[in-house]
Amino acid sequence: MLSSDEYLNSIELLQNRFRIDYKVDEITLVFFREYGSAPVVLVRPDGSKIYPRDDDSGDEIQWYDDTTYDLVRIKQPMPGPWQAVGQLLPGSKVMVVSDIRLQTEPLPELVFSGELLKLTATLTNGGEPIEYVEFGNAVELSVEFISTNNPDFTNFGAETELVARYEDNGMGMDEYPMDGIFTGQFNLNIPEGQWKPLYRTTTAMFTREEEGEPLVLLPNPVQVSVDQDQGNGRHNLIIDVDREMVDIESLLVNGKIRYPNGDVLSFSVTEGSDEARVQEILNIEYGVFRIKMTAYGKTVGGRDFILDVPEFSFLSEPPVPQQPEAGADEGITNVDLEARASAELTAMSQGAQEMDPEAGISDSNLWLIIMLANLVLVIGGGVLIWYFMFAKTKLANPMTKLPSLFSKKKKAAKAADSVAGS
Repeated sequence: MLSSDEYLNSIELLQNRFRIDYKVDEITLVFFREYGSAPVVLVRPDGSKIYPRDDDSGDEIQWYDDTTYDLVRIKQPMPGPWQAVGQLLPGSKVMVVSDIRLQTEPLPELVFSGELLKLTATLTNGGEPIEYVEFGNAVELSVEFISTNNPDFTNFGAETELVARYEDNGMGMDEYPMDGIFTGQFNLNIPEGQWKPLYRTTTAMFTREEEGEPLVLLPNPVQVSVDQDQGNGRHNLIIDVDREMVDIESLLVNGKIRYPNGDVLSFSVTEGSDEARVQEILNIEYGVFRIKMTAYGKTVGGRDFILDVPEFSFLSEPPVPQQPEAGADEGITNVDLEARASAELTAMSQGAQEMDPEAGISDSNLWLIIMLANLVLVIGGGVLIWYFMFAKTKLANPMTKLPSLFSKKKKAAKAADSVAGS
């Protein structure tokens, strides 16, 4: 006999028959059948039948059929023996769904933003554990974080975040499939702040929601910085933690470095120490370096954790050439250049006497000396030519001027005689 007062979770079918008590006003039944088989047909005590299509006939019947089960809700069911006709699983049981709840493992008191959590849960029906594990295929179990909109926290006004789904399929973090233990993988890669968890159990016909106590999601405790290349061709990536929350000696790191040219290098830091971890990065190219890491360790309370560390990046730039100061340039212009010019003029005037030929001379001084030498040669040669052609010839024949002197004297005497006779 099935009654709403007893909240029986699973009753074996006797030749696919079951009985409903006259005190039941509404009942929800689940029938599990062969994969891909047709939905079952229900036969009332009076022989009349209920088909899935009768779902459209009114509010008295609601029917949802999936590939492996049928979920049927009946209002004011006829008391007496009922029968389910279909390809039901061997040893199949009928479930009377009363008050489905998700009993979850509590969240830790110390939880970080970016953390990956593994928590388990079980389903209960009317306060009793559900023994029929196939029922897990008929429900969806999820957890959402809702901001409390507390202005004292940074997640004020943040949107609702879906952080986990509970599964019993042996995949992900779930250990064994269909063992009745549901495993939730919480991805808390959301802003830190105060959140309120909302546990939701959803079937094709109804949804159950239950709110948990508010919790504070703490900032990611991993602290990353970099000491850039100081001339040795390497950057030093420094990885530390908030020592008040995390046991530094337990810290392990896996990560990837993306170089400016697109190359990716994986690295691991596995040695325990009470000092910050240091990872060398070759400075093979200037540009933006990006580092993505996952951290493993223990809180100061001894709880193991896995953390997704936010991406860290830094810009490596070539060194800037040193420029002389403005004051030094002006001093050179006003004082040193004048002294330098005076020294050069002095050297040019004394170059011919003091210069050592083996030491070499500048091009400008060499051309000046050549031009002066050529000028002296031209002037001296001209004087010598004039002397030998003109002056020396006249000095060698002085009598050539006497006839002209005697003729001038005769002309003068004749002129005097003519004046006296008149």
